[in-house]
Amino acid sequence: MIASPILKEVRDRIFFLFDVGLGYITLGRDARTISGGEAQRIRVASQIGSGLTGVMYVLDEPSIGLHERDTAKLIKTLKALQQKGNTVIVVEHDQETMEAADYIVDIGPNAGKYGGEVVFHGDMKKLLKSDTLTAQYLNGKKEIKYYKRRPQE
Repeated sequence: MIASPILKEVRDRIFFLFDVGLGYITLGRDARTISGGEAQRIRVASQIGSGLTGVMYVLDEPSIGLHERDTAKLIKTLKALQQKGNTVIVVEHDQETMEAADYIVDIGPNAGKYGGEVVFHGDMKKLLKSDTLTAQYLNGKKEIKYYKRRPQE
C-alpha cells in the first residue's frame, strides 16, 4: 500500500508527542496558545523522529506545566536523544529532571545581575551535599521566594 510509510511516520510522530507529555494537544488548537515549554517539547518530539546525531540541544525549562507522570516521559525522551549521540543541555529547576542529569552546573549565587558565577558543578549527589541555595532548597532547608541581594556598589 502506497500510504503505509506515510501512516507509519504519522503514527510515530504522534507517539513522540505523547512521550514528551503533549498527548492533549489537538489539531484545532490555535498555535498562539502554545506555551514556550510546549513549543520546546514539540521541537524535541520532531527531532527524535528525524534521527539526527551529533546535535547539541539546549532547552530552557522544558518541564514547565508538565504533570509529574509526563516529566518522566520527557526525561526518557531526552535520554533517547542523548543515546543517539547528541548532547542535551537543559536549564531546569525541576528536581526530578535534575536528578536524571549526568552533570549539573549551578549558577548563582543570586539572581540577575547578582549571579552569573558557577557556584557548583558535579552530579546530583554532590550537589545535595553542597551549601548552594539550590542545595538548601532541594534539601528542604530553605524556601526560596526572593534572593537576598548584595549591597549596591
